[in-house]
Amino acid sequence: MIADKPCWVFDLDGTLTEAVHDFDFIRARLGVPARLGILEWLATLPPSEREPRERWLDEHEYELAGSAVAAEGAHDILDELARTDRRLGIVTRNNLRNVELTLRTAGIDRFFHRDDIVAREHARPKPEPDGILRLLSAWGATPANGVMVGNHHNDLAAGRRAGVTTILVDVSGEFPWPDVTDLAVTSLVELRARALEEDNGACLVVGRPVST
Repeated sequence: MIADKPCWVFDLDGTLTEAVHDFDFIRARLGVPARLGILEWLATLPPSEREPRERWLDEHEYELAGSAVAAEGAHDILDELARTDRRLGIVTRNNLRNVELTLRTAGIDRFFHRDDIVAREHARPKPEPDGILRLLSAWGATPANGVMVGNHHNDLAAGRRAGVTTILVDVSGEFPWPDVTDLAVTSLVELRARALEEDNGACLVVGRPVST
């Protein structure tokens, strides 16, 4: 299904790096109502209420970024994709400053050009497809060329809306969102282990299908 996909878009926190965000704590600290997305709720507030909350969120996530650790297998799969001339991008709900620190701290910054990072300043956040479509447009690619790799429903829903192939990385192995998941793996190690080089060493075949 994805053997000929030249464009790979990744979520960052919890996908390329080990998950460290305590979203229950963040929601409680900001006062986010149940069942509402953090960024979506903040966007509804007047500036006097929104801005101090955004500053706290930015600083909290910056602190987390300073201790980021690459997920097991991240270096290997990124190196494999880069070696075979894949376009690599990131679409994240984090901000650009925190993304850049995360990538440096985790030691995977060399794989991503700044122009190939779409942070929350640049597009409507996932599950909106805007960030993925922005990268595909910049790369001169169509959704049929793309793959979205993530660990959250937002990542997969954004990928589905953008029309790209979706890959879920779920360390629990529960794979809870089959309606928006094309392929599922338990880790990036498994993702790379299932990758088979084709004749010219430039294409990857990955994963196991998710039944619908």
